[in-house]
Amino acid sequence: MNSYVQVAAGLVVFYVGLKLFSGGARDLGNMDHLAWFTSSPMYMFLGGIVMTMLWQSSSLSTTAIVALVASGTVPLPAAIACILGANIGTTFTAHLTAFFVSDGMPRGDTFRIAAVHTGVNLLMAVGLLPFVNQIAKLAGRVG
Repeated sequence: MNSYVQVAAGLVVFYVGLKLFSGGARDLGNMDHLAWFTSSPMYMFLGGIVMTMLWQSSSLSTTAIVALVASGTVPLPAAIACILGANIGTTFTAHLTAFFVSDGMPRGDTFRIAAVHTGVNLLMAVGLLPFVNQIAKLAGRVG
């Protein structure tokens, strides 16, 4: 099969999947039992970390959050916090890679690369997390 056709088919499947996910999230019905979680930026931040560590994909986490915001299930400030958490969770992949490449505990440059990746994302998250409500207001003006 032509690679251009494969790319186009993949994009169509991805788009249809997003539409189905967003519609399914909208049809979940009453989500009040999760309001304590979805309305708290700190819980969503931690959830973003764990979700991305388990899925090993910040793109999948981000896509899920965007769909949940579009469906009205998750408020924008909590979603921004979750995206910041996903940026931390994605660094777990670097640590796993360093672990397996080093045949045990990472050392040397493999450890340094993983540590810098985590450190930079952690600094960004710690710096921005207190301002998720202001960031959401600013983002609300854009769109």
